[in-house]
Amino acid sequence: MAAVLPTKGNLMATKRSRELAQTGYELMDRKRNILVRELMEMMDTASSVQSRIDTVFQEAYAAMARANIELGLCDHIAEAVSVDDSLEVRWRSVMGVELPHIPGSSPAPRPEYGLSGTSSALDEAYIKFHQVKELIRQMAEIENAIYRLAQAIKKTQKRANALKNIVIPNFDSTIRFITEALEEKEREEFVRLKVIKRRSTRTAQT
Repeated sequence: MAAVLPTKGNLMATKRSRELAQTGYELMDRKRNILVRELMEMMDTASSVQSRIDTVFQEAYAAMARANIELGLCDHIAEAVSVDDSLEVRWRSVMGVELPHIPGSSPAPRPEYGLSGTSSALDEAYIKFHQVKELIRQMAEIENAIYRLAQAIKKTQKRANALKNIVIPNFDSTIRFITEALEEKEREEFVRLKVIKRRSTRTAQT
């Protein structure tokens, strides 16, 4: 503030900067509210998906336990199942924040092991673990998005606070300083003109 010369040009420039800062704060505040709303919706979804994962995991392990009892350890059968590399990560933008999106789903489960020498318990375990994989895919997408949203909200809040508590008050202080200096200058000029006028009147009368 001390480095700003109290001129009308600087006053106008400071007022424009103050308006821009106010607009920036309002945009940041709006962005933060939208991101918070998106975050809360995702947290609700994450809670629901996690509950389904817990349930399906229990069912999958129970089915695998039955298959192990009926067939012995099934690890050699699991080796016949190929690796699923069909997932593709894409991105979507929410208020400039890039969030991961995994479109579609894995191919429908089909047994990759021979049906002879296996049981329905193994088939059930295979299907259940496929469901778990799909749910974990959803959870990974949601958790990553939640993390990115939380970081973006933190940065946005920090910038909004800086504008509200530092930048805008500094502009207001500068505007007051320049306005008061200009008013004081106008008063001094007014007094000077009155003195000149009074002297001129006296000179004219003599």
